[in-house]
Amino acid sequence: MNIIIAGCGKVGVTLASTLNEEGHDITIIDLNEKLLEDTCTNLDVMGVLGNAASYSVQQEAGIAKADVFIAVTNEDELNLLCCVMAKRHRDCHTIARVRNPIYYEEAEFLRDALGLSLITNPEQVSAAEIARVLRFPSASRIDTFAKGAVEIVRYRIEPKSPLDGLQLLDLHKKYPQAVLVCAVERDGEVIIPDGNFVLQGKDNISVCATPVQALKFFKSLGEDTRKVDSAMIIGGSKIAYYLSLKLLSMGIHVKIIERNQRRCQELSAALPDADIILADATNQNVLLEEGLENYESFVALTDLDEENIMLSLYAKSITDAKLVTKVKRSIFDHIVDQLEVGTIISPRSIMANEIIRYVRAIGNSMGSNVETLYKLLDDRVEAMEFLVREKSKVTDTPLASLAIRSQLLICCIKRGNTVFIPRGNDVIKVKDHVIVVTTDKGLDDVMDILG
Repeated sequence: MNIIIAGCGKVGVTLASTLNEEGHDITIIDLNEKLLEDTCTNLDVMGVLGNAASYSVQQEAGIAKADVFIAVTNEDELNLLCCVMAKRHRDCHTIARVRNPIYYEEAEFLRDALGLSLITNPEQVSAAEIARVLRFPSASRIDTFAKGAVEIVRYRIEPKSPLDGLQLLDLHKKYPQAVLVCAVERDGEVIIPDGNFVLQGKDNISVCATPVQALKFFKSLGEDTRKVDSAMIIGGSKIAYYLSLKLLSMGIHVKIIERNQRRCQELSAALPDADIILADATNQNVLLEEGLENYESFVALTDLDEENIMLSLYAKSITDAKLVTKVKRSIFDHIVDQLEVGTIISPRSIMANEIIRYVRAIGNSMGSNVETLYKLLDDRVEAMEFLVREKSKVTDTPLASLAIRSQLLICCIKRGNTVFIPRGNDVIKVKDHVIVVTTDKGLDDVMDILG
């Protein structure tokens, strides 16, 4: 597809890189000449210098042939205006990033009134992901498929865990729950395991199951499957606001520590049921005085990556709370992965993945049938949900008889209201939702599961 991206910031660059790798024709518009030139050179994409809301600039960028227009500049109003202009020029799909809570609360009205395809908010999406892992503290990440009927839960095996040394062939003999270990990260290597694979302590595994079966499985491992009952949030950002709304609605006690007095006043008015504390959380005495040791979760959401990392490390040293750490810059990835700072949240990556999933969904009307897409284990694995629309070589044939490509696992099938982990004698039928995990990227049709 022909895709135009307005905004050459971190999200725009991430989108351009990923969509370019998937074979789309990408053009980026930005006012910063140096940034635009560097990005186009590094990614080998087209660039247009100028205001992305300008009629002539959009024409130069090729709006007449565009299939998708994505606006991710730093200004909400500009993003909305860019999409309106693009929609006037060509009836293409338009996606706008909108971060202001006031606008986002009116997102449905704005989308319909302006004719946009999608309005997305990185802070709100990040808050939703954090809320999911606080609902199930043993998980470091939870991705959902088939409208929530299936989950892939990321989990770290601790040494001496019941799973340490267990061969996957014996998993269902020991644990009767319908779960499937679909990916393993070990010593920097990602593996799509078969039945002969033996799990080890320190492995990061991805487990596919229904929410009910996943909870039963982890409970049988001795893990605490209760949602946390309290959360201490450091930093009164927009993410903190959205997260607090979700946690309070779940009956979770929330305390926010913020150093800016005006922001504390705003949060106190917006979140009357939360405790808002005016203080500097980098002062260890403040955390102790506010009862850190008594909280079941600790969420570091300041604007500084280094500060978030140090705060989480300190919390780890004095409490067993579930840790969530916001890290914006990918330059820290290889370092942070080696630190015990709990679940890592990157709003840039989360929102980029949401937009990429939507772009894949747009492709459905163009022959693709990818319904949902998640990138797992540092983007080295893709988990996809295919909707089987018509008969093909993969339907009505036992899976054991199909020449399925290597490093690909069919994890789960949802048929009507029934969800099951398929075996060799099972078949794929029309209208099935099929969830697969693979290290091969760019699959866009269920037929691509064949080697």
